Amino acid sequence: MGLFILAVIVFVLADMLLRYILKGMKEKKLREEREAALAVSLRLDFSREAKSLRRAEVQNPKARILSVDDEAVILDSFRKILVLDGYSVDTVETGPEALGLIQQHHYDFLFTDLKMPGMNGEEVTKAAKHLRPDIDVIIITGYATVESAVECMKFGAMDYIQKPFTESELLDLVGKFHIRRQERVSNELKPRVHISQVSELSSLPTAEFAIPGGVFISKGHCWLTMEEDGSVKVGIDDFAKKLLGRIDDVEFPNLGMSVKAGQPLFSVRHGQRTLPFQAPVSGRVTKVNKLLSDRLEALDVTPYGRNWICKIDADDLDTELKGLKIGKTAVNFYQAEIDHFVESIKETGGTGNGSLGAGSGESLHVGQLANLDDHEWNMIVGKFFRP
Repeated sequence: MGLFILAVIVFVLADMLLRYILKGMKEKKLREEREAALAVSLRLDFSREAKSLRRAEVQNPKARILSVDDEAVILDSFRKILVLDGYSVDTVETGPEALGLIQQHHYDFLFTDLKMPGMNGEEVTKAAKHLRPDIDVIIITGYATVESAVECMKFGAMDYIQKPFTESELLDLVGKFHIRRQERVSNELKPRVHISQVSELSSLPTAEFAIPGGVFISKGHCWLTMEEDGSVKVGIDDFAKKLLGRIDDVEFPNLGMSVKAGQPLFSVRHGQRTLPFQAPVSGRVTKVNKLLSDRLEALDVTPYGRNWICKIDADDLDTELKGLKIGKTAVNFYQAEIDHFVESIKETGGTGNGSLGAGSGESLHVGQLANLDDHEWNMIVGKFFRP
């Protein structure tokens, strides 16, 4: 028995040692590939795109970065540090060259020096955000111009880096910027609508809207499915859930209460605000899904299926179903609501994080509704949830 245990221990240790060696070999190979990419970037001629362009591309980069600075030594340092850490980096020495490149290539970040001859960093920021609102701009600045760098954030810059910087400081900051960009991109809603089975919804892109096949959608953004006994299940639809974001509580209807289509049925709470939902059909409430109160996070996966709010014994389904949307009609309704929502937010001026304020483009964001001020909130709720 003792020999068996010893053999197992030796096997486990050998396996751990082999994994460690293989990991080291993989990391060494990866660094050699990145060093090779860095060396190549200094030999290639990219004069057809930009006279001062130097490009270093790595396989499966963490992000694609364009940096502009009139000091070649800064660019060389910047490129070497970031390429070896797994980023693909293009560098140029003038603002016009940078703007030409962002119209030809897809970059995640543009790092621009603030003080440059000809075209300064503020002008580069304004032009870049106009040409490509999706690019995150980072200002490179010295101590004396920090105030000007902060001013650039009004024009859409994400943040700034103060020089001189050490290698570890640069890697730490760029890593944080990358995380912030990933979070923002993951929260941006794409105006695409899917019809799928409920079981497939968890595998769909979370940034896209979904409607399960066979589900009816009301104008007030409730969903409805019919049961075999003639009753219906009702819940909050994906449009409302995504634009509201986190749900902190559900105010269920009273059991046995009678309700007419278009009358208040239930409410959901986000922070101190309550969003009301109107009954999609008339009838009597026969059951509420109290289990949902203990697992509200399930709504983040899908608001459909078992995450219903209540059941209604419907009185006049034959007539009232005609006013609901299903299938392609529901998809067309969602797409029209998305366009209407974007236009409505633009009309309000869209304050708050994630809303459509100046420089944020025509995108939708998870939780965008909750970030509006009280006046904007009341206007949007009146338009979309009290039809």
